[in-house]
Amino acid sequence: MDGDAGLSETGTLAPALRRESAESRRRRLVAARRRATALLAAATALFIGVTVAGAHGTFLGYLQAGAEAAMVGGVADWFAVTALFRRPLGLPIPHTALLVERKDQFAETLGQFVQENFLNADVLTERIRAVQLVSRLSDWLADKANAARIAGHGADLVVRLVETARDEDVQRVLTAELTRALDAVDMTPLAARALRVLLAREHSDELVNAMVSVADRYLADHHDELRDRFEGESPRWLPDAAYRLVFDRLHNRLRQRLAAMVANPDDETRRQLQDWLAGLPDRLETSPELRERGEQLKRDVLASPELRDWSSTLWQHAKDALRSQAADPESELQRRLADALVTVGRRIGSDPGLQGGLEHMVEAGARAVADQFHDELAGLVTATIQHWNAAETASQLELLLGRDLQFIRINGTVVGASVGLALHAIAMALS
Repeated sequence: MDGDAGLSETGTLAPALRRESAESRRRRLVAARRRATALLAAATALFIGVTVAGAHGTFLGYLQAGAEAAMVGGVADWFAVTALFRRPLGLPIPHTALLVERKDQFAETLGQFVQENFLNADVLTERIRAVQLVSRLSDWLADKANAARIAGHGADLVVRLVETARDEDVQRVLTAELTRALDAVDMTPLAARALRVLLAREHSDELVNAMVSVADRYLADHHDELRDRFEGESPRWLPDAAYRLVFDRLHNRLRQRLAAMVANPDDETRRQLQDWLAGLPDRLETSPELRERGEQLKRDVLASPELRDWSSTLWQHAKDALRSQAADPESELQRRLADALVTVGRRIGSDPGLQGGLEHMVEAGARAVADQFHDELAGLVTATIQHWNAAETASQLELLLGRDLQFIRINGTVVGASVGLALHAIAMALS
């Protein structure tokens, strides 16, 4: 219902006017204005009627005096209310249309008022202490439902921030950072240390088996391709069938040899491969040729389009994962954020020393903001109002306050009639 107050989301009383549309306010203002004008018109009609009929007798004299005073009071208050927003009857009367003419002065006064009463360090500190901000916040965060809601909002905010970033810019930054990080790493000694760790942990057998298995799988998967290469690079003085037969026998013997290396730990070729691997870390660290090959390989990787494509794919996967986690209230991201917030709330609530320290920090921060920026914030209020259109500002304020001001007109008419009757009574008593 219009004019009623209701509970806001924070549990405080919030006027329904805050939710009222401009059109609804306009209708209410017109209705109030009509009531006040109708009362003034009734007093005027009564005065004219009594005057035309002749004010004979005590009763008619009181009616005439009351109606006359009601007219004076109603017209005076109509003038006063109208003069706030516009010029009465369009006449250029001094000190009228006050909100239009004095908007800038009003802006300066309001800015000074805000500075002195809201942006004062002592006022802010006193208010923070009174509301027990840290204590109430810790209790609120300790509630799992509240923490989950904040976690959801936080995840949504992160997604919005991520969405504002241009993919090309992020990809360029990722590629640049990956390039810078890899370029700063000396790959050959790093590979030597990694290989030495593998061999030191007695994983050489598994490493050799893996290498042999990879080689065998490559031979099996590329049989036709390797046979075509063999035929293409061999002398052409034998039939194709002979080349194929020779290749197939070589291919089979090679795969058999690899299988024997896996099956027999004491195989001579296997031992030679293990000895070669055992000496590879030292060669990687000491051989200039191997070091240069490693650096060249690194440069080729950094200059390859595949690195840029991989960084782009990495960014897209991260965005997709973040969207999915933010959209699901039961996701790991939101659950971890909520649990962290609950833990923080309980920790603050159970530790008076931490709570006091945070309260002191908040108060100090409020004082610093008030001392450092109170002039700028007050200036922001002043400058904002000064940039408003004067006529539009007056119109909006009339919609906001005009209905209540019309009651001043009604009260002025009623009070004027009462004063007129009282004065007439006194005059009659003294005559």
